[in-house]
Amino acid sequence: QLQLVESGGGLVQPGGSLRLSCAASGFTLNNYNIGWFRQAPGKEREAVLCISESSGSTNYTDSVKGRFTISRDNTKNTVYLQMISLKPEDTAVYYCAARSGLGCSRHVSLYNYWGQGTQVTVSS
Repeated sequence: QLQLVESGGGLVQPGGSLRLSCAASGFTLNNYNIGWFRQAPGKEREAVLCISESSGSTNYTDSVKGRFTISRDNTKNTVYLQMISLKPEDTAVYYCAARSGLGCSRHVSLYNYWGQGTQVTVSS
């Protein structure tokens, strides 16, 4: 069974850091483009960052530039989202998703597999 599992979310104060993990089972992540998305209450799901099969990264959200980075560890079959200098507006459920072939995309509908999401809350 193909599965993605996110972890690492939680409650953090403004200015704090978190590292989210996206672990795959049943398939090899380095054969896929992996996107991190987020969805805040009452808002549409939006693309944040994506790492391609060749490990090139694409940033889709200007507000996270310089604060969020994406990386992969193929030995652990895991993709990470490192978040620093967190702001209250980063509060959302964060999802990872896998897309086969044709590179990264910001479009939710173009991803084949999704995790269940992990809550990130930035608040004092």
